[in-house]
Amino acid sequence: MNLAYYLFEYSKNLDKDIIIGDKECISYKDLWGKIVLISSYISEYRNEKIGLMADNSIFFVAAYFSIIKSGNTVVTFSPQSSEKGIMGIIMKTDMKLVFVQEKYEKSFIGIKKINEKEYLEIKVSEKSLSEFGETNPDDVAVLIFTSGSTGDQKGVMQTHENIIENTKSIIEYLEIKEKDIQLVVLPFSYCFGSSLLHTHIRQGASIVLNNTFALTNTVIDDLIKYKCTAFSGVPSHYQILLRKSKFKDTAFPDLRYMTQAGGNLPVHYIKEIRKSHPNTPFIVMYGQTEATARLSYLPFGFLGEKLGSIGKGIPGVELKVVNEKGESVKPGEPGEITARGKNIMKGYYKDEEGTSNVIKNGYLYTGDIATVDEDGFIFIKSREKHIIKSAGNRISPKEIENVLSEMDEIINSVVIGVEDDLLGEVPKAIVAVKNKKITVKDVDSYCRQRLATYKVPKYVEIVDSIPLTPSGKTDTSKIVELYGRK
Repeated sequence: MNLAYYLFEYSKNLDKDIIIGDKECISYKDLWGKIVLISSYISEYRNEKIGLMADNSIFFVAAYFSIIKSGNTVVTFSPQSSEKGIMGIIMKTDMKLVFVQEKYEKSFIGIKKINEKEYLEIKVSEKSLSEFGETNPDDVAVLIFTSGSTGDQKGVMQTHENIIENTKSIIEYLEIKEKDIQLVVLPFSYCFGSSLLHTHIRQGASIVLNNTFALTNTVIDDLIKYKCTAFSGVPSHYQILLRKSKFKDTAFPDLRYMTQAGGNLPVHYIKEIRKSHPNTPFIVMYGQTEATARLSYLPFGFLGEKLGSIGKGIPGVELKVVNEKGESVKPGEPGEITARGKNIMKGYYKDEEGTSNVIKNGYLYTGDIATVDEDGFIFIKSREKHIIKSAGNRISPKEIENVLSEMDEIINSVVIGVEDDLLGEVPKAIVAVKNKKITVKDVDSYCRQRLATYKVPKYVEIVDSIPLTPSGKTDTSKIVELYGRK
């Protein structure tokens, strides 16, 4: 079944509002009408990659599902994407059309665009309204580009079946109901954010859009005003709420649960949340874009007993922690988390080698090192090899190092992740220079001109030389020992 038809199967004719709030509001029935209209308008495209860049909005949601319904693949761009990264994706996918908010149009040169004003004026004949693209379960519905460990952009191909199966699982273990109201601060261009959209549409629930998380009081106000039953965030969201708002001192009588994914939230923050909101379940989850969002969750009842664990596999997902031989580890022994299920991506777009490196014998090798206890609960010991996770963003140190290497005055550089109270992890650059006049400000300015804002190193340390192993390789463990601090 086409993902759009599956998600709206029971809700497309509801007069109930799907999006509620002061700024934007629309019913299921009216939204579905827009989706039918726009998908018919772009019916000339078949099996194409169609881009979408917009803040969370009715425009984003309507365009997103219109592309999927029409039998094409939606390629989501983060509003924080660099122009270089955007053009690379356009060329790689041979993209010919993009839905884009006006304020982001300058990033898309030489490609047909439909902005939010133009999409409101779309009209088609009654005949074309019945047209839609035929799809198979294995067809790619969504293509999300993420940074790989080498710095290259990897396109994660999520099929209609991948998203449908993951949606079913999430609804089951969170027990999402039609009466639920989810406050959304996560961008829909991020797979965690889009999963909130998928699950709540399928259940005929409602969502409140908040694009002003930096103004933390708006989050607290929205949770109360709209009687939200669910809130979801990455570690930095909870860290900021705990440190820069009245979150701990405010009661949320309608909040049924909170969920967290997108990286490791230190246990002392979890303890603070539990202490301040003891009657609201806090559910730790773990996933990857390659797994179409979720892989595991820790049931609330085990939060005290298994604090620090990511739990076990969600319904329909088999998780194993294996050693280098592919054998399941014994309790306490470290190994790599692997996963199998219908939610695992089809592969990386136009990258057979990259796909074969992470999908082996039907299992996704996540790159995360973990242990299991006697009860089968998984505890991550180190984050993905090479990848820095900052506020839900995946950052490749290699990509930053490649940019730094283009600066003539730099001899060598290494980028590592260091802990941050608000963002979880942030990139830090250790730079060896040949010109002592080069300053931290010079390095920062150079990076800001060439990298997306969230990839710019928050800290830069200029050194005489980079530690090397006897074989001449970068001594990562020594670097972390010497410079693995703010």
